[in-house]
Amino acid sequence: MREPALVPRLRPFTSTIFAEMTALAVEHDAVNLGQGFPDTDGPAGMLDAAKNALFGGANQYPPGPGRPELRAAIARHRLRYGTEYDPDTEILVTAGATEAIAAALLALTEPGDEVIVIEPYYDSYAAAVAMAGAERRVVGLIEGEDGRFGLDVEGLRAAVTPRTRAILVNSPHNPTGTVFTRAELAALAALCVEHDLIAICDEVYEHLVFADNEHIPLVTLPGMRPRTVSISSAGKTFNCTGWKIGWVCSTPELVAAVKAAKQFITFVSGGPLQPAVAHALDHELAWVDGLRSSLQEKRDRLSAGLADAGFAVRPTAGTYFVCVDVRPLGFADAADLAWELPGRVGVAAVPVKVFTDHPDEWKHLLRFAFCKRNDVIDEGVTRLRKLV
Repeated sequence: MREPALVPRLRPFTSTIFAEMTALAVEHDAVNLGQGFPDTDGPAGMLDAAKNALFGGANQYPPGPGRPELRAAIARHRLRYGTEYDPDTEILVTAGATEAIAAALLALTEPGDEVIVIEPYYDSYAAAVAMAGAERRVVGLIEGEDGRFGLDVEGLRAAVTPRTRAILVNSPHNPTGTVFTRAELAALAALCVEHDLIAICDEVYEHLVFADNEHIPLVTLPGMRPRTVSISSAGKTFNCTGWKIGWVCSTPELVAAVKAAKQFITFVSGGPLQPAVAHALDHELAWVDGLRSSLQEKRDRLSAGLADAGFAVRPTAGTYFVCVDVRPLGFADAADLAWELPGRVGVAAVPVKVFTDHPDEWKHLLRFAFCKRNDVIDEGVTRLRKLV
């Protein structure tokens, strides 16, 4: 029998850095500040709702679009932004935001279409574009003198061609922690309207925005309601990343197209978890306010410790992540340090360049996650101080 061949367009996406970094962390008993998942559970009321659904018979296939009570709760939740969605025709429940993004690209792009991706990007984006048979055109964020990573509007404009079909937008942004401003989003919206582009918006960190920063959904800007696919999930909002309950909000036509792709990927998922997420969206947002305050304190705690350890810390407006420049410590490439850290001081982190098409432009940055208990953050900082 012939050896199976990897699909050529997926060959570039076989990096195992997260698995290898986790293995190194375990081998060296390292503090894992690299991966973005919290180490505490979500609200007790949500967990009780999941338990009640699990033991109450909600263990078979839910409806294809998602359980009606969850779709209704998502519709109510989106009202906070002034956007109305019909839960029966304009909302689709998915197996996390990752599936939602992949299904949207499979449904809404054709082989040969171009998709603009903002760099650095969440690692599934490039693979999902490739699986759809489309081509990605990458435009990097601009690192300002203040360390903020801003949208390169002129670069985006230059990247649009007659074959451009869609743009992937992630704000609050992983891995940099930036939150796009109203002015940046307005320019992006104008570009989408001018060139008739679909905007696929990954908003999974929508509630995790700090201080005076504000999450502004792109769909709320002029001309964007008919062309925006808004995607979010319960994982980051309610500390339940393993549940993989996400959703798509858009027009009936776009949701129907995404549903047609999604039904042949997972069909449905998370039956007994969907009522719990519905409960959380309706009743646990006060808990989320506390989570956001806690994460802001953790961001400050880790950022101060990283600065004390000799890194040049970049500002973080949202998400779980803070990026640092490793050059003050004498390293030219953050990946070199990332591979050394577990064995050298017992800490794991992720180089930002693995999220890019242009690694040389991002090789000075290392990403740390602060969605951890304070004792874990403090232990990580204590170990990192040994680098100085």
